[in-house]
Amino acid sequence: MSKTFEHVAHVVAKQLSSLLQTAVFVSDSNQNLVASRQFHRHHRFDSKSHRDRASSDRYLSLPLYVHDQVGEVRIEQGMDGEVLSPKHARAFLDLLVSQLAAATFPQQQVYKNQVISNLLKGRITEEDTVLQQASLLGIDLTPPRAVILVDATDAMLSMSRAIDAANSSQQRCSQAIVNSIVTFFNLPDETICADLGGGQFAVLKASDSKNLSPWAGHDTATHGDSLGCSWTNLEALKRAGDALLMRLREETGTTLSVGIGRYHPGLLGLARSYQDAQVALRLGRQFDGHNRVYCLDDLGIAAFACVADERTKVDLALHLLSPLDNEPELINTLKVFFSEDCAPITTAKRLCIHRNTLTYRLEKITSLTGLDPRRFDEAVQIRLALLLQEFQGI
Repeated sequence: MSKTFEHVAHVVAKQLSSLLQTAVFVSDSNQNLVASRQFHRHHRFDSKSHRDRASSDRYLSLPLYVHDQVGEVRIEQGMDGEVLSPKHARAFLDLLVSQLAAATFPQQQVYKNQVISNLLKGRITEEDTVLQQASLLGIDLTPPRAVILVDATDAMLSMSRAIDAANSSQQRCSQAIVNSIVTFFNLPDETICADLGGGQFAVLKASDSKNLSPWAGHDTATHGDSLGCSWTNLEALKRAGDALLMRLREETGTTLSVGIGRYHPGLLGLARSYQDAQVALRLGRQFDGHNRVYCLDDLGIAAFACVADERTKVDLALHLLSPLDNEPELINTLKVFFSEDCAPITTAKRLCIHRNTLTYRLEKITSLTGLDPRRFDEAVQIRLALLLQEFQGI
């Protein structure tokens, strides 16, 4: 338990007890009593029976969120029989904690980093917890969001050296990167940015069409829609990542890399989006170096060979083949083409078509999917996607 949580617990117990004129008890996540305040003189508190007594109808129980820690506030109902409204008690508690945050936590970005890091890395598994912590930090997580992951390791090192040794501060360098990102998007209410440590920064970018309009193109929200929302607006997100990368490189004069995550529904879907961006960034840097923007659907064979999550591979396969959803003739052409070891003459013969017709079909496949089945790497991607699709029975 941190000193911050303990401090908040004591203030909450004291202020709520005075405001509501009743006894208040605050415990940590392990149900250990941290602070208490008794309004009625005749009310005696026995710590050994705290859990049993607090679970009775005489007590109203509310969760207490202090950044990355969770506790519980138990408020005794009025001795005169008057029932305390849970809604009003919750409002009093939220207001009190918000005022405490504003008055005693000047380094709000540090706590924002903690909350977002815990969310993206799967350490928070309850949406109510996420919303409560975000609310206290002034973060709006209601718009659909995807993760843009920035690797600014070299930039952080360069900035640290540039700052005078007497005033050198990792936190100052981090805040400078965060400010650059938020300023670039020029949407401070829509762009949430956090330092995840190790030179990585996560942008929780609002990924609906309205907020991506500066980077929208004719391909925005097209053939990915049939899969739900995962690939929707991904091209616009990539363009935003490209523009951000260029701006940060100009400002820092260093090498950077960017990973783009897909949108996944729900607040906890942000953790999956982060995983997408993290894998894309790691594989992209390993095979193609730095100073680029990486996304799962641009990694080629590496995505199928190196991504561990089977669901992600299937999603990728369906995404790559989705432009052919209404083209059974082209799908059949591909299957015959691969079964004939990509030999045009025998493929055309088996399909009972002219070789020029086969060429037309292969060129149409390339135009629709962006992958040429006559090129080895791209043919392997299509072949693997077909196998995964068939394996899933789709």
